[in-house]
This record gives sequence, C-alpha cells and structure tokens, in this order.
Amino acid sequence: MAKTLKCVVIDDEPLAAALIKSYVEASDNLEIGSVFEDAIAASEYLNNHETDLLFLDINMPDITGIDLFKSLKNKPMLIFTTAYKNFAFEGFELEAIDYLLKPIDYPRFKKAVNKAKEFYSYQNNKQATDFVESIFVHSEYKLIKINLPDILFVESLEDYVKIHLQGSRMVLTLMPLKKMMDKLPADRFKRIHRSFVVSIQKIKAIHNRKIELITGEILPVSDSYADVINEWKKS
Repeated sequence: MAKTLKCVVIDDEPLAAALIKSYVEASDNLEIGSVFEDAIAASEYLNNHETDLLFLDINMPDITGIDLFKSLKNKPMLIFTTAYKNFAFEGFELEAIDYLLKPIDYPRFKKAVNKAKEFYSYQNNKQATDFVESIFVHSEYKLIKINLPDILFVESLEDYVKIHLQGSRMVLTLMPLKKMMDKLPADRFKRIHRSFVVSIQKIKAIHNRKIELITGEILPVSDSYADVINEWKKS
C-alpha cells in the first residue's frame, strides 16, 4: 500500500488555499496536515510537524515563499503555486518538484502530485536497497525521471551537466559533475576525464586513451584517469 503523504498548503489568498485543499482531499494517498494564509505561522508549524509535501505560494506579505522555504530546518517536497511566471528559475534552484501557475486546474495539479509520489517512492526505495534503476534531475523547471540503462555518458559544462541518452536525446541540469556522480552507481559509471563520466555498459571498445561507445561516439581519457583503463584491461 502506498504511503499517504501529509500535505501543507500556504497561500495568502483564501480562495486559492481552499482550492488546493479541495484538490488534496479529492486525491488518493494525500491528506491535509494544515492550511495557512499566514506565512510566519506556517513556518513555525513546519519546523515542528512532519510534512511530506508543501504547496507554497511565492508572492506573500511579510516573507516570500522562497525565503520561507530556505529558512526551514526540515524541507519537505515542494510544489510552488503562483500567479507569476518570473519566479520559475528560483523555484528550479530550490529543487521544487513542480511549478503550478494559477489558475490551477485539477489535471495539472494531479500531474504535479504524481511526480511527487514517484519521487517519494524513489527516495525511499533508494534508502532501502543498493539497487537503483533510475534517478531524478531538474531540467526546464520540472523534475525528470531518467532510467539508468538509457544513459550513455554525462558531460560537464561548468555549473551544468549534460546527460546524453540513447536515441540522441539530451537532458541539461544545473548540477556539478561530482554531485551527479553521487547519484550514479559507482559499479556502473566511471569518470574518465574531468568532463566525462561514462556508462560501462555502453562501451564498445577502448583504443589507447579513447573510449568508443556503442553509438560510435568517441570520448577521451585524460592522464588523471588512465588507471581506470588499466583496471579494465586487467579484468
């Protein structure tokens, strides 16, 4: 049985708060913990009560939703609800599950909630087992699920990484390469260059200091990671 996620709604507009509350009550495996129009009171509640999912307005008096979320000791999964498109990038930086633009209809709400449920399941299954078959990353202001068997290699672009997938698909996400490596199983992905991490399963051949993938793409191996090649040659 799927866990019921405890939800909190924060919105200084009573009608908007009531609408989200009604959507939560109409949804399977969601329950209302509390609803707030006062962001300060909500902050005190969140710091003292376990919450799984937060529906948070951004533009509120006294404190913005962004600043409120940053101040929380324990951060639940976050879905922003706002009438302003220009806050999307800040929501992305806080790793929000989704960004709902008012007026919000139920199908769009349900889509965001399903992402949250899937992410919650992923996080808890990851803690319960060492076997991981997918990861989640933020891209284009939304949370994207990527299946590990689809990954060819990961390329570092300073503060971003580009995830190269089978079928000539790519996903760009704001994340350093080291953090991406923490998400990937070390027995299936190896760093071969300061800018590249490769899926071992997608290697076709090794030519001196170059790796050929099953797609025909060639990746360089830097001197710093030459030991990786030597280990593969011995095995």
